[in-house]
Amino acid sequence: MPSLNLGSVWNRALPFAIYIALMAGVSIFEQYGPAGIDLRWFYGIKVTLVALVLWVLRKNYTELFHGSVLDFKAWLTAIAVGVLVFVAWINLDAPWMLLSEVSGGFNPGVGIEACILMATRIAGAALVVPLMEELFWRSFLMRWIQNQNFLKVAPRHVGWMALAVSSALFAIEHSLWFAGLVAGLAYGLLYIRSGKIWMPIIAHAVTNGVLGVWVIYTGNWHYW
Repeated sequence: MPSLNLGSVWNRALPFAIYIALMAGVSIFEQYGPAGIDLRWFYGIKVTLVALVLWVLRKNYTELFHGSVLDFKAWLTAIAVGVLVFVAWINLDAPWMLLSEVSGGFNPGVGIEACILMATRIAGAALVVPLMEELFWRSFLMRWIQNQNFLKVAPRHVGWMALAVSSALFAIEHSLWFAGLVAGLAYGLLYIRSGKIWMPIIAHAVTNGVLGVWVIYTGNWHYW
């Protein structure tokens, strides 16, 4: 029976759990809370809190520091995968590929306030979310599905079942579930093939960053 390091699980699950709990809290507050409160600012609070938790726990994420140097080819590969996932994300939006109806999304409006909201949104989506999610979905969950003593599992030893299950769960976290499935598989394979968590983190960051710029340029706020 494999031993389970609860501390390592907690360190990778806590930032993700905080993010999901705050996201659910905003939805509940939007439905039942008092009117007149601009909840768009809450995104900045959410990602700042998650970033602080990641910083406090940073010494526990040994895979971020040991053997983490990437060469030029690795950088190009991660960036290319990130761009390809972005292209898939904005095209895989047929009705059957959605878990719920597309809402108006995160519309920042106009003026200085809008600039601050957009900058906060891109910074959170490109810098905080990829680190938080990849530590949870790939570093922890995908390897844990393979073996509960997940710290002993080398990424290259993760099997197809663990990749498929973790990617499916990653998919249902997103309204665009099919695009989420493609993204989960792409990031998971990148981690397995490279053996380095920075590869999916960079790819994820590129996807979210390019998506943010595209959303601002085109006004397709529902992707936010």
